[in-house]
Amino acid sequence: MPVQPASPIHSAPAPSHPDNTRGIVLMALGFAFFAAGDVQAKLLTESFNPLQITWMRMTGLFLGVMIMLSFRGLHLLRTVNRPVQILRGVAAAGSASLFIFAIQHVPLADAVAVSFVAPFVVTVFGAILLREPVGPRRWVAVAIGFGGMLIVIRPGLGVFHPAILLVVLAASLFASRQILSRMLAGTDGAMTTVAYTSITATGLLTLTLPFVWQTPQGWQTWALIFGLAGTSAIGEVLVIRALDIAQAVVLAPLHYSLILWGTFYGYIAFAQLPDGWTLLGCGIIMASGLYTLHRERLANRKARG
Repeated sequence: MPVQPASPIHSAPAPSHPDNTRGIVLMALGFAFFAAGDVQAKLLTESFNPLQITWMRMTGLFLGVMIMLSFRGLHLLRTVNRPVQILRGVAAAGSASLFIFAIQHVPLADAVAVSFVAPFVVTVFGAILLREPVGPRRWVAVAIGFGGMLIVIRPGLGVFHPAILLVVLAASLFASRQILSRMLAGTDGAMTTVAYTSITATGLLTLTLPFVWQTPQGWQTWALIFGLAGTSAIGEVLVIRALDIAQAVVLAPLHYSLILWGTFYGYIAFAQLPDGWTLLGCGIIMASGLYTLHRERLANRKARG
């Protein structure tokens, strides 16, 4: 999965004076930068182990967090939920690494489409682990969404690549991040969570470097590495800023713009376009996901009275 912040629905309190128009622009730009990071990561898989690429990607955000801490102070690291914060960082490292392992072998647009099952996994995990109420309509939407995923990957029809299952695992780990974010939402601020996620994931991935390290060669490779770290960090900042100024429920559907960017970048860099079945499955996943977000918004509104 791309390096992304917590779910837009649960990662930040509602702003007192929302600026939804500017928030939409910032969120869309943020996802454009995330998708640009994905295509650079895929290009780098020709020369580097995915664990090293994930470390490179995380380094941009890590440096940004270090700069933030130098200006705002170490008090941002205060938390009463340190084990949960660390576990979220572990899940972030795992989801990002698995996604990059997968895009070594499958088209970028297909991988992004399958990653959209994450909201459905969040619904399942929320019902099982957090005992959140899920009505029959949302369960039907979840089932339809998983059906759309099967259309994209088409097991048994000669187009299935086993690496696509790594995207499913990445989406499951990403969903676990969202569940952990819900557990942290009432006590820790968004910047505290971002800091712990970055520090934990970068530290964990650093431990793997002696086993996978390849020294970059040539200015083109260095340009890709700096581009990967930079686009990931900029995307994170833009999305966090969007969540600070706009209503989360307005921003959440923009997550699906990733398929547009993934298709665009995939065509430009690799001359790959999704086929009709992939587009059909992606459309089903998006429609089911938007309906799930709609039902979740209604449930949240009802809970607030």
